[in-house]
Amino acid sequence: MPLPLRVAELTGFDLLLSVAKLGGIGAAARAHGISQPAASARIQQLEARVGVALVERSPRGSRLSEAGALVADWARPVVEAAADLEAGIAALRGKRDTHLHVAASLTVAEYLLPKWLAALRTVSPATAVALTSGNSSEVAHQVLSGEADLGFVEGPELPSGLHAETLTMDELELVVSPAHPWARRRRRIRPEQLASTPLVSRERGSGTRRALELALAPHRLADPMLELSSTTAIKAAVMEGIAPAVLGARTVATELASGTLVAVEVVGADLRRALRVVWPASQTLRGPAADLAAIAARGA
Repeated sequence: MPLPLRVAELTGFDLLLSVAKLGGIGAAARAHGISQPAASARIQQLEARVGVALVERSPRGSRLSEAGALVADWARPVVEAAADLEAGIAALRGKRDTHLHVAASLTVAEYLLPKWLAALRTVSPATAVALTSGNSSEVAHQVLSGEADLGFVEGPELPSGLHAETLTMDELELVVSPAHPWARRRRRIRPEQLASTPLVSRERGSGTRRALELALAPHRLADPMLELSSTTAIKAAVMEGIAPAVLGARTVATELASGTLVAVEVVGADLRRALRVVWPASQTLRGPAADLAAIAARGA
């Protein structure tokens, strides 16, 4: 229920208790870190709300009136309860600010998060971070269920109940082994040809797979040659010549530079996907979660 106006603000009562304990408005003012005129003004405001004189003032100093002593006795457990409430809230905030659970899709977890977490360490050195990785659907579920405070996804679609902010756009690359016929192909691959080719693919729920499905939506996609849940395993399968794959450009940069994989250009399809940070739409980011989101936005 709404608190009555006379007792809704406890600062004046807290100051009155200090006057009773320390024996004067001047001493109470010093204890509260305010000037004596400011303390006198607060006491006068309290007296106006209560409707009786609470402090008797004289050239020798100030002391509580009979009514002031009664009000102080009544106010003491209320002010102490408010102090207990503040201590409890501070403890909850301390728990929040020293523990952060992050869920991230594989691309972000492997190639971007390490440097972001290193930056967070300099901003919030006391924060212990727990990281879980999975596909974008799994990350979204963890954030929605409260298992994770913050999530990083690469999928184009999100369930309702999540707030998302785009960090950067990630290019997808069609890659093959150096021995694959497409590695020596001069003409670029058309979307219909890519769609009809069985690929080494991520599992359903992966942001990479869903982005490719949407990019090739006008065409019927062939069933995957092989489904794997690890980017490293997919790259190894492609190197062995099992089939081509479409992976994030960041994940194959080393292999393309060394020549163990070859990029094949695709024309007529938008092979990009957004890397996004997500959290429950009903919440406002605070503490280390807000710090990490800001670091990611700057660093992506």
